[in-house]
Amino acid sequence: MNFGNLFKIALKALSNNKLRSFLTMLGIIIGVAAVITMVAIGQGTKRSIQKQISEMGSNMIMIHPGGDRRGGVRLEASAMQTLKTKDFSDIAEQCKYVQAVSPNVSSSGQFIYGSENYPASITGVNRDYLTIRQLKVAEGEMFSDIDIKGSAKVCVVGKTIVDNLFPGGEEPVGKVIRFNKIPFRIVGVLEAKGYNSMGQDQDEIVLAPYTTVMKRILAQTYLQSIFCSALTEGMTDKAVEEISQILRTNHKLKADDDDDFTVRSQEELSSMLNSTTDMLTLLLACIAGISLVVGGIGIMNIMYVSVTERTKEIGLRMSVGARGVDILSQFLIEAILISVTGGIIGVLIGVTASACVNAFAHWPVFIQPWSVVLSFAVCTVTGIFFGWYPAKKAASLDPIEALRYE
Repeated sequence: MNFGNLFKIALKALSNNKLRSFLTMLGIIIGVAAVITMVAIGQGTKRSIQKQISEMGSNMIMIHPGGDRRGGVRLEASAMQTLKTKDFSDIAEQCKYVQAVSPNVSSSGQFIYGSENYPASITGVNRDYLTIRQLKVAEGEMFSDIDIKGSAKVCVVGKTIVDNLFPGGEEPVGKVIRFNKIPFRIVGVLEAKGYNSMGQDQDEIVLAPYTTVMKRILAQTYLQSIFCSALTEGMTDKAVEEISQILRTNHKLKADDDDDFTVRSQEELSSMLNSTTDMLTLLLACIAGISLVVGGIGIMNIMYVSVTERTKEIGLRMSVGARGVDILSQFLIEAILISVTGGIIGVLIGVTASACVNAFAHWPVFIQPWSVVLSFAVCTVTGIFFGWYPAKKAASLDPIEALRYE
């Protein structure tokens, strides 16, 4: 019997039991759709994180005070005073692999303009901070080095601050706002960047000279952190080594002493986040893949029922010359048709579900072509694997016993 006739017989057998065939496919459909959707969500999150890190500066390096023990108690980094302005200036002057360096100090409080007020933080930096964080001034200008030396009460603000303090559309540049009780003159407005993938508003930002924040607001002589950017992303590791050596020398640490600072790069952060999202994506895909196995078991169960129901038919065909391989092929084609059709429907539902998640839940999604191909291939293999044994049982029936079967 040729393949065309076998295909027609298998198709007719499935069409005679449409509802049962569809319910059998359902496990495959759900499994394929779930795998595609889960992988799309995981990969979308990964790409969103990578984009966010890239926008922040893929070659950015962050230096924070490290933990220290005093009286047997480990202090928090925020309580440490190990970073000084000398550390910042030495890094700027001595590091060959660093192109920009900025001190960082911040304080939270209330910004006030007229009858409007808004709670936010003011961050003390220098001009290099714009380069490091890839920020641009849309209106006005960045404060100058003279402003930094003179601890001038000037600031550059983000769009969220402007929208909340100047709801009437008033021009913000040149206006004086108050941070708690200290007046600051706005000299520039930053370009809007919107929300990042973590839901943080990147426009809720106020930058001022770090000397101003240290002297007039915090009344401190140490830095809370230092931000740098390497010449290129590939030179990040060399820049980190240089920075660590300079800080250890400045802090007079012995060879066996632990660092009293922490240096982290965006590359390191990116690698860690990527490995985490990849692991979560794999976990989600494995959980969704269980549905494919359940669907395969469903195919095997239905094929067993089909073999039992059609025992007489099998005996009749074998008695008129059908070979065992023909019977085997017929039932195997039925199992493959169920799994492949279910796979196609599952792919369509998975792609649609991914688009709906992005449209209605606003989650980042990215459909990986390999997830579609892999899930479809797995469902086909599942159909062959779980359909083989029932088909083999049908092919091994004795024609006489099959004809006598009631």
